[in-house]
Amino acid sequence: MAAKTLCNPILFFLRVLLRRLTYTVCSPHRKTTTHIINPSKLQKHPWKEKLVDRTVVFDVEAALLRSSSSDNNTFFHYFMVVALEGGGSMRGLVLLLLYPLICCLNEEVGLKVMVMVSFFGLRREGFRVGRSVLPKHLMEDVGLEGFEMLRKGKRRVGVSCLPEVMVGAFLREYMEVEVVVGRKLKVVGGFYVGLMEEEEEMVDGGGGDGDGAVGVGSSGRSLPHHLLSLSKEIYLVSESEKKNWHPLPKESQPKPVIFHDGRIAFKPTPTATLSMFLWLPFGLFLALFRALVFLYLPHKLAVPLLGFSGMKARIKCELPPHATTSSSATTGQLFVCNHRTLLDPLYISTAVERPMTAVTYSLSRLSELMSPIRTIRLTRNRDEDRRRMEAMLRVGDLVVCPEGTTCREPFLLRFSPLFAELGGDGDGDPGVVPFAIHSEVGMFYGTTAGGLKCLDPLFYLMNPGPCYVGKALDRVSTAGRDRVEVANRVQRAIGEALGFQCTMLTRRDKYLMLAGNEGYV
Repeated sequence: MAAKTLCNPILFFLRVLLRRLTYTVCSPHRKTTTHIINPSKLQKHPWKEKLVDRTVVFDVEAALLRSSSSDNNTFFHYFMVVALEGGGSMRGLVLLLLYPLICCLNEEVGLKVMVMVSFFGLRREGFRVGRSVLPKHLMEDVGLEGFEMLRKGKRRVGVSCLPEVMVGAFLREYMEVEVVVGRKLKVVGGFYVGLMEEEEEMVDGGGGDGDGAVGVGSSGRSLPHHLLSLSKEIYLVSESEKKNWHPLPKESQPKPVIFHDGRIAFKPTPTATLSMFLWLPFGLFLALFRALVFLYLPHKLAVPLLGFSGMKARIKCELPPHATTSSSATTGQLFVCNHRTLLDPLYISTAVERPMTAVTYSLSRLSELMSPIRTIRLTRNRDEDRRRMEAMLRVGDLVVCPEGTTCREPFLLRFSPLFAELGGDGDGDPGVVPFAIHSEVGMFYGTTAGGLKCLDPLFYLMNPGPCYVGKALDRVSTAGRDRVEVANRVQRAIGEALGFQCTMLTRRDKYLMLAGNEGYV
């Protein structure tokens, strides 16, 4: 009995030791061969044929992303995105203050600290940062050489040391990765507790094809257990070679990131994040000053003051000859523009130098009350919306954004053809004036799909030097033409002027992806 009691702790210790050893070596019946490769010269390399029509099991951080994979700096800005966009500015500040400590820890412990700070207390069902915000930041970090190498495989299995909720949606939807194996987060009562499951509790991706799978990792970091267990041969990318990788061009992306959410418009590295927090107090004061100038001063006085505060605008507004001509002296001009921020109609009104009414699809009550120009809210009832817009045109100029929502990237959403029904007929047809505009920000996005819309103008005005670029285009006649044809023609004209790509995506598509609703406010 005593001997049995003595053996139990020994057997337990041996079982734990054997389990740990399985993370650093492959199973004894599997023989793994490791090679150092140069991905930029893969076209001339004999190992190129090894990847064709094979299952490629790759370390995401080592074989796909350009960031160095040898320390916690690789992951910090991704967790800062989660902290700021998922938890708020105070959580981001805590993570920033802990950065010196994270640098002193080894990779695994530092990763656990960042997971705890970023995820503790977040609701699992409401977490959409991994799908709506992180894909843009991850796409900007993808290396062209690594991507071309992995694309040669018939099937791709991505193995990541990051939580699966951070990288899974990006790899599946934008990188065409069939299987993603990432760390699982523990959930209690529907909330993340900031802890990761141990690796032995991870769900195996099942993506390997037995001894035929090829693994790709990095010589600068330890190989993930799943990369070892699923691969017969492993090729390693050197850290020195990764420094020469190029960003993945937009034309080479399998699927472009058209929609993304969040307020942060920069890569939140420690230095950039510190600069943002130092700017916030002054930025709030500056935003308040700019808002008061917008609201209470006339255009001729407001424009130089706003320029002095750092706001920039380059708008060419030479109206077409017939833009103000109509058979009725009380009929205004209809301006049609693409949608970048809520301030689009204000900039057009300032450029035209006359007041106008703005059509809105979903504007918060606070924004409506603070708007220096008149706004009308559409009901999504076609007949009623047309009646309202015609009534506004009879008393003055009207500006409409037929996309129905903003788009940050160089793409145009489908134009609603409702505006094409508002033109006159015959010789008195005033037509529509397309207005191509583009906004540039450096710190905060002035739009959101899942956040508080009433704060959109505030975040835009908090940017150190926001810039608007725009141009009035040739008038488009609507008389005797199909309304869909007119809408498409205006969309193409604006797209060509800006160098943007026209799409058939709609407001509904954007909100279903980013916010899980259809965009009703």
